[in-house]
Amino acid sequence: MIENKSLWIEYKKSGSLEIRERIILQYIPLVKYVVGKMIGKLPKNIEYEDLVEYGIIGLLDAIEKYDITKEINFKTYSITRIRGSIYDELRVQDWVPRSVRKMAKDIEKAYVFLEVKNGEIPKDSEIADYLGITEKELNIVFSKVNMGNISSLDDVIYNSGESPTFLSETVEDKKSDGAQKNIEKKELKAALIERLKEITEKERLVITLYYYEDLTLREIGEILEVSESRVSQIHSKAIIKLRSKLIAKFGEYKGII
Repeated sequence: MIENKSLWIEYKKSGSLEIRERIILQYIPLVKYVVGKMIGKLPKNIEYEDLVEYGIIGLLDAIEKYDITKEINFKTYSITRIRGSIYDELRVQDWVPRSVRKMAKDIEKAYVFLEVKNGEIPKDSEIADYLGITEKELNIVFSKVNMGNISSLDDVIYNSGESPTFLSETVEDKKSDGAQKNIEKKELKAALIERLKEITEKERLVITLYYYEDLTLREIGEILEVSESRVSQIHSKAIIKLRSKLIAKFGEYKGII
């Protein structure tokens, strides 16, 4: 159901700047909510105000492209674009060291290659051997990848047409409007649900506590009785396993990264 449907109809019909301003002001708190959920998982040198500005760009884009004939709730529709705009701008700013990005890509490729070759998720020792490093060095890489926040359920994995998809939405999307989903997104979700059954119980628990219970890595460490650094490694490993499943199944096309 569309909130303030008459307002949207009037705006789409007239293009009134006054109505547009009312809509923007109405949803600025939503932008701040999205930023508030994201900022704790980003490097500390990134400013809250900058993220809000990036999010507003996404909000403006959502307002212009929102199709009231599809009967999709604007809040649901715009959250995806707000987050997408923020991640797009962060990538443009290139705040993650390229060496860390390369590490993540190399590990991801190793998972894809070895799983396709052997028909099962590779062990840490196999990944390390493939990369020519020790298991200790591999764990250090996992920590760096997580600190750079480039292994995250909120990474965009698919972008086709009007609405990008995030890993977090494909794993669990209880509040999303069914009208937004297409066959390809359902296939992505099915692949990820399948993968969640294949990763370790501890990895599943970290994913659940971090993304759906909103606990910090430190709080999760206290629950699991391990260090924050160890939780960071488990998180990175779980996300890379999820992403590698998509690449192995769907390939690098259509924006899967």
